[in-house]
Amino acid sequence: MEWAANITTANWVGLLQVTLFVFIILLGFPMAFTLLAMSVIFGYYAFFDAKLFAEVGVFGNRIFDLIVKNAFSTMENHVLIAIPLFLFMGYIVEKAGIVARLFNAIRVATYKLPGSLAVASLITCTIFSTATGIVGAVVTLMGLLAWPAMVNNGYNKQFASGVVTAGGCLGILIPPSIMFIVYAVVAALSPLRLFAAAMLPGLMLAGLYIIYVIVAASLNPKLAPKPKLSEIPPRAKIYKDLVVSFLPLFLIIVLVLGSILGGLATASEAAAVGAVGALGLAFFYKTMNWNMFKDSIYLTARSSTMIIWLFVGSSSFASVFAYLGGQDIFDAFFKSLDLKPWQFLVITQIIIFVLGWPLEWTEIIIIFVPIFLPLVKYYGIDPYFFGILIGLNLQTSFLSPPMAMAAFYLKGVQGDKVSLQEIFKGGYPFIFMVIFAMFLLYNFQGLSTWLPKYLFD
Repeated sequence: MEWAANITTANWVGLLQVTLFVFIILLGFPMAFTLLAMSVIFGYYAFFDAKLFAEVGVFGNRIFDLIVKNAFSTMENHVLIAIPLFLFMGYIVEKAGIVARLFNAIRVATYKLPGSLAVASLITCTIFSTATGIVGAVVTLMGLLAWPAMVNNGYNKQFASGVVTAGGCLGILIPPSIMFIVYAVVAALSPLRLFAAAMLPGLMLAGLYIIYVIVAASLNPKLAPKPKLSEIPPRAKIYKDLVVSFLPLFLIIVLVLGSILGGLATASEAAAVGAVGALGLAFFYKTMNWNMFKDSIYLTARSSTMIIWLFVGSSSFASVFAYLGGQDIFDAFFKSLDLKPWQFLVITQIIIFVLGWPLEWTEIIIIFVPIFLPLVKYYGIDPYFFGILIGLNLQTSFLSPPMAMAAFYLKGVQGDKVSLQEIFKGGYPFIFMVIFAMFLLYNFQGLSTWLPKYLFD
């Protein structure tokens, strides 16, 4: 315990702050307001000034000024403007029926492949993920479209559930990802470089999922029976439907991601182009109506407000934690272990993997990742590479019980047709695929570092 010799009482209070936060979150309290409450409670202790208290009273404490300043600085952060725009783009694409049209076109185009419906689901999820970073929206929509289609064609329920939940989680990994925008702000990194770093690993994970599905369906045809030939339309119609369904959305995606990766636009500017493009697609397919537009605006405002309040609360929480020196405990402990960089990476990824069982990605990215970031610099690890590893790792937080939000999204739309146990079991093979992808990324780090260097250096 030599590492603890120089730890002060204030440092231990900082550790208590984090520990108590996790306990309260596990009780089910809202995260944003829990962060604010904890900031006020521990900040009052950290910034307490007896003279100021005597002059002003209970509100004579700098913590209240800090929260107000953090609220204004969060609203002035131009990177965060991309979040509501990308959310709006995703909701419009979802509600305009574009994804349903795309899935139906891909499912008949891939009918010759083993597990064709599952492959079509994963391809659709991958494409949809480039239009939205909203896991709940992707899983819910594919749970309504793809899961019944697979089960009605004789697919194993566990297998179909794993495909939908795993594919739906790709939205937090494949750019433009809301999670990486949040990570970029927390870690003070360029969202453009982060998107570039995530592109190849995200596509790699989607490819591993598809390979697994094809191999599993080939080895055990009962998992995913082939479709009846009578259900397959003429080839000319397949090509026509594929072009009409895929090409317009593909052009929007290329325009958005191309402008980002090409350095022609910021994330916010590209998000604005995507939002306008999504509206254009809705008009093109003649699915635009007032109710759809109103619902998309409402959902965008609700989700964006939650994220903004998370930033206000987390920045205040982090400021108090830093003032108390809570970071010193973690720094001293890890440095005392005399770890090699790869050992530090393994330990941190195991910690994040375990945290993913009870917590959502927002809590992990906003609260716990900043604790590790100073150590990332200490061990000489590329922060972009570290972020992509976390992005891969957090795929498991949506699939592994007891939280497994993707499982609950699917259960919510299918009800008694499938049990949570079946959904959980269906997700386990995909969790192993995620771990394998992390192994590949560590051994071939160029997957995350080559593209940003090529584009921006």
